[in-house]
Amino acid sequence: MGYQLTEEQRMIQAMVRDFAREELLPTAAERDRTCEFPRENLRKMGELGLMGMNVPAEYGGAGADTVSYSAAMQEVAYACAATAVIMSVHNSVACGPIYLFGSDFLKETYLKPLAAGRKIGSFALTEPSAGSDPANQHTKAVRDGDSYVITGNKIFISTGKNSDVTVVTAYTDKGKRHRGISAFVVEKGTPGFSVGKEEEKMGLRASDTVELIFDECRVPAGNLLGQEGDGFLIAMASLDGGRIGIASQSVGIAQACLEASVSYARERVQFNKSISQFQGIRWMIADMALEIEAARLLTFNAAAMRDRGENFGAAASMAKLYASEMANRAAYKAIQVHGGYGYMKDFPVERYYRDARVLTIYEGTSEIQRRVIAKHIFGR
Repeated sequence: MGYQLTEEQRMIQAMVRDFAREELLPTAAERDRTCEFPRENLRKMGELGLMGMNVPAEYGGAGADTVSYSAAMQEVAYACAATAVIMSVHNSVACGPIYLFGSDFLKETYLKPLAAGRKIGSFALTEPSAGSDPANQHTKAVRDGDSYVITGNKIFISTGKNSDVTVVTAYTDKGKRHRGISAFVVEKGTPGFSVGKEEEKMGLRASDTVELIFDECRVPAGNLLGQEGDGFLIAMASLDGGRIGIASQSVGIAQACLEASVSYARERVQFNKSISQFQGIRWMIADMALEIEAARLLTFNAAAMRDRGENFGAAASMAKLYASEMANRAAYKAIQVHGGYGYMKDFPVERYYRDARVLTIYEGTSEIQRRVIAKHIFGR
């Protein structure tokens, strides 16, 4: 299936490409080295409308469609994968659930500053015993008058240290399993809410990943998203959208791998000629280009289905599964094309390789994506 971007979508793509390559790309390697959170870049991205792309203008967002969001994400990921995952989490699983399930109060109080990029959002679902099985979480929220008291620990939370607002899931009725999970908006600085261990990661090092601790953290009852028991549904709906973001991130990283490999192959001379003339190299490059195009089309298809209001869950899983595994293959081939130089930090493909590895894990592992796709096929 071919996919033709509209004029507006191409304009957004071009605008983000210019910004990403001028503002993000030159300092990406340094951020990887220092693990510095790109707060100033995120502020600029907020001014461009990139931190609330799918949020309507009435709530401070850009009101763009999902295809435009995917195209923008690909360009940001090409330049800096760590910044891209911050953007993905913020848009998909922070702004998304508040917009779709939040009250007018929550939209006015939290969504507007999030969509404008004045605040940063995160999403806290994973626990030590609840990764691919989110129903096995143990964080609880007990109603106490006009508040809920949240107690528990969340781990591997992207942007958790630097976020101002976190969407948190917790049991309000353990006996109902997943139907007893609820979701809440928790603001940074709330008593009983603190940041625990910060993880030392292989890649995406400018995006923090931390433990969040809730020690009798009291939040207003009005910070409940939807109704009690809606938390699992909210989380799954948010992850469907998030998978389009991660598929887009995967395409962007892979595109960077391809272009770096083509450039190096043209310049590198062995046996008195450019290695771009060797069939072994040319076939690796051809395979990379083929798979990137296939992943891009799968991703745009899932995004377009979402924009049309169709059930896009399986399509998002297909895009995320294929694109994330493709990006890992592309990063592997990029290292191989570069040879020993690709293993060195002087060349960006070393960073791309590390950044790509987590793509098959977060927002649902490849195994979970296959489970979702198979369930769609068999009906259960």
